[in-house]
Amino acid sequence: MLSIRLVIIEDQYLVRDALARLMDKDADIEVVGTAEDGETGMALIEQAHPDVALIDIEIPVMDGISVVQAVASKGLGTRAAILTTFGRPGYLERALAAGAAGFLLKEQPVEVLIKQVRRLAQGERVIDGELAAAAMVAGPNPLSNREREILRRVADGETITTIAHALYLSHGTVRNYLSSALQKLEADNRAGAVREAERRGWI
Repeated sequence: MLSIRLVIIEDQYLVRDALARLMDKDADIEVVGTAEDGETGMALIEQAHPDVALIDIEIPVMDGISVVQAVASKGLGTRAAILTTFGRPGYLERALAAGAAGFLLKEQPVEVLIKQVRRLAQGERVIDGELAAAAMVAGPNPLSNREREILRRVADGETITTIAHALYLSHGTVRNYLSSALQKLEADNRAGAVREAERRGWI
């Protein structure tokens, strides 16, 4: 059997190094590269053409979901899967919408992760069972794309004026989007809306 060529994109050095060493010990897997941020990871995928890429969701420069989306849109043939500690239903929904081949959690034995990598390489979609069940209970993300974008900007500390200018919207339109988001999230204020959306993985 040919080795499964694997790339790991993870910003924490100790996690990245340990994961690479453990995965590389398996006879069926060859770790062909690692990266600490999304932009470098994307370049590595394009250069190394791995069979599978394990990508953390919260990485610098270019987040994990953006990397998954780029891999899918470019038709690179790599099975890109999210590997994260953040088991939030909203993250699962966003990752699958971006084209992820899998959504895996770090809190599991390496033997299980190796089996999941093999399944990904064989063309299967692999999703953590408990997270899939939680996503079904939580239901779909009620926020529109524009509401998510505005909430992300609010989370980054941008003012309504700054957001309106950046998105070419009127102040009133931005306020209307925020009001709608607050209502959907049952939040009393913008900070509460951001906290709830982040807790659910919706932004």
